[in-house]
Amino acid sequence: MKKKNNKSSPFHYEDYFSKYENLIPDYKKFLSYLKTPMPQYFRINTLKVSNKNEQKHLLNILKEKGVIFEEVKEISYFYRVINNEEISLGNLEEYSLGLIHSMTLSSSLPVIALDPKPGELILDMCAAPGGKTGLIAMVTDDKAIIVSNDKRLDRLTALVSNIKRLGITCVITTRYRGEQFPFGIPFNKILVDAPCTGEGRYRVGLEGEILYQKGSGRANLPSIQKGLLVRAFDLVEPGGIIVYSTCTINPKENEEVVDYLLRKRQAEIIDWESPLPFHPGLIEWEGKPYHPSLKLTKRYYTHEVQAVGFFVAKIRRIN
Repeated sequence: MKKKNNKSSPFHYEDYFSKYENLIPDYKKFLSYLKTPMPQYFRINTLKVSNKNEQKHLLNILKEKGVIFEEVKEISYFYRVINNEEISLGNLEEYSLGLIHSMTLSSSLPVIALDPKPGELILDMCAAPGGKTGLIAMVTDDKAIIVSNDKRLDRLTALVSNIKRLGITCVITTRYRGEQFPFGIPFNKILVDAPCTGEGRYRVGLEGEILYQKGSGRANLPSIQKGLLVRAFDLVEPGGIIVYSTCTINPKENEEVVDYLLRKRQAEIIDWESPLPFHPGLIEWEGKPYHPSLKLTKRYYTHEVQAVGFFVAKIRRIN
């Protein structure tokens, strides 16, 4: 019996994304882009490959191994793989040695917004598998004090493995539920890269089904996200910085979560310079108004950045 293609299923991409038709710019181009494979990116790990000659030599070795790539001019040390379908970066010896790290380009944005400096005490609240922790360590030349936390043991294993592979020494790993992270010395900066529905990662299969869709499960994600962000605020020093990010489109997991913090605590959203094209955050969704300063948050769409879609908010705790 031939299986009926149920186009009205919520798993069919056109139906699923229709609620965002008036939100996503160039909507038809967005839908079309979902049918293409997600590009692979890698960054050079300057903690292990520090000078320009070594970096040039590394790139030549990758070329010899059949990796065709181009430099990303907007973000230092990042490269886009051109022969995406033929290459698995994780299988390369250079990856195993920690000379390169595979991460989507837009994953660097929360770290760029955080602007970490050597000597700062920084919490990466939902850190596994460790791409952003690794980039914070690299940007600070392994001279910050980074507390990388995750609540799941299996994810912590991947986090520790990546920290070791990348040759990072400035990281302390902890295992707590983020919303219950214990109080102690206030942090200078905190990154909350929150668990989310991951709509910025979705791709479309041959029959219009959504690939990489997370099961709806029972988790009330906005509630969890609000708990994480409020706890981060309470853990950061007065005047300290929090960056809240997700890889999803849903305003209820993005602007609405930040709006909740602004109502509960003395916080302000601050602007930052983005290297990639973005759209300002929403100040209203489905008839619900948000704080006007939400327009300073940034939305990144997969078809415009050629990477995973992201949302990034930079927040300061008011003295």
